[in-house]
Amino acid sequence: MKHFFTLSLFFYALSLSLCAQVTDARGYIVQVGDALPALNLTLTDGRQITPDDLKGKVVLIQFTASWCGVCRKEMPHLEKEIWLKYKDHPDFFMVGIDLDEPLEKVISFGESVGISYPLALDPEGEIFYQFAAQNSGVTRNILSDRDGNIIMLTRLFEEEEFNQMTTEIAKQLD
Repeated sequence: MKHFFTLSLFFYALSLSLCAQVTDARGYIVQVGDALPALNLTLTDGRQITPDDLKGKVVLIQFTASWCGVCRKEMPHLEKEIWLKYKDHPDFFMVGIDLDEPLEKVISFGESVGISYPLALDPEGEIFYQFAAQNSGVTRNILSDRDGNIIMLTRLFEEEEFNQMTTEIAKQLD
């Protein structure tokens, strides 16, 4: 009976560890090479974006929130150095996904930082938590290739990493 209890406890612990999400040092639960999770987005203008809309496109997802100071610093760079350059490219899609804020606040936030790229709503963080662990910081970008595979993950706004991301976008779209 003692061996049965020990063996049961071992398998219970093993099952817990296998079911736990693996989180990297930056809070990601996805990694480069993973398929981009299927996204159904509602933009602030009411448009719906489905996984079919993203097929064959290089996709840049920026997670953001109005209360995030680093996001506010990064967004004008995303606007100027990526969005304005590639917004008309037929194989490019970019969206900022606002973590758990109401429509009016998200619209006001976009206007206050002077961006024109689309923003999507993420009530209760359902989209965010497909990419990052609970209680992870919001400032992050996910870049996927035309095949829908994640090719870059950024965290915070670091100039060197941002420049690597812009170079990778250019490489993917050229």
